[in-house]
Amino acid sequence: MRILGLDIGDRTIGVALSDPLGFTAQGVTTIKRRGMEKDIDELRSVCEKYGVELIVSGLPKNMNGTLGPQSEKVMDFCKRIEKLIKLPVKMWDERLTTVAANRAMLEGDLSRAKRKKIVDKMAAVYILQGYLDSISK
Repeated sequence: MRILGLDIGDRTIGVALSDPLGFTAQGVTTIKRRGMEKDIDELRSVCEKYGVELIVSGLPKNMNGTLGPQSEKVMDFCKRIEKLIKLPVKMWDERLTTVAANRAMLEGDLSRAKRKKIVDKMAAVYILQGYLDSISK
């Protein structure tokens, strides 16, 4: 079963995909946000191309575990995904995933420009890998 991981932001959506056995997550793309309909169409295309059966979206919680305005935006977008793409969406705590992605890229000595281009995709990988690790236990 293929699972799609998403890091949903205001300007971009990082996209990651599991391997067919659900062990590892790989970065696929970063979608530039261009409006609800176009964003959903791009996600639908990725889901169809890879035969996705489940979507895991990062849920941006505050450090104390509460939900803020960005969480509401993400949950609303995920409700639309479920309705329009007709796939189940699970929410996954994404606290510190962007920090971890940036740290890994710094250790890999990527330039600031390269990091900026792929940080959302890498955060999606961390979100999805966290989910995959939790269900394999």
